[in-house]
Amino acid sequence: MCRRVHRTDDTTADLETLTKQILSLKAFSDEQSGTMWKKNVKDIEGEVLCVSQFTLFANTSKGKPDFHRAMASGPSRDLYGSFLKRMGELYRPEKIKDGRFGAMMDVRLTNEGPVTFTLDSRKFEYVEQSSVPSAKSAAAPVKQGESRPQTAVAGEES
Repeated sequence: MCRRVHRTDDTTADLETLTKQILSLKAFSDEQSGTMWKKNVKDIEGEVLCVSQFTLFANTSKGKPDFHRAMASGPSRDLYGSFLKRMGELYRPEKIKDGRFGAMMDVRLTNEGPVTFTLDSRKFEYVEQSSVPSAKSAAAPVKQGESRPQTAVAGEES
């Protein structure tokens, strides 16, 4: 299951990064060897259930949810549609499932483990540069004001 949220400043470049991250994440075990973290969803020919969930960006510091960091529903609906289309282009369209955008849904998920991952290619924007290990800093430098793709949460579904 992939829970998807759009930030107010997300672009199609953000979608490209996230779709590749989601489809290439080695979150599944190799059934033959029993070794964990060896296969991605494409390797196991699994399905991906995508759910748009703006509430993941809630700021609750004042005791009441504030969703100002989440993209407005109109542009978000368009970007989410592009996200689903790109997921199908990079994998197999029949394996990409989605809920109804903006609808109240009853979604049941059984995690194995539990295993839940937060994929956020903007993570370095939230970390002081002095605290990032130098090897990683050199491999992926971050410039002030640089835009990085948005957040998605992916977990295994059984």
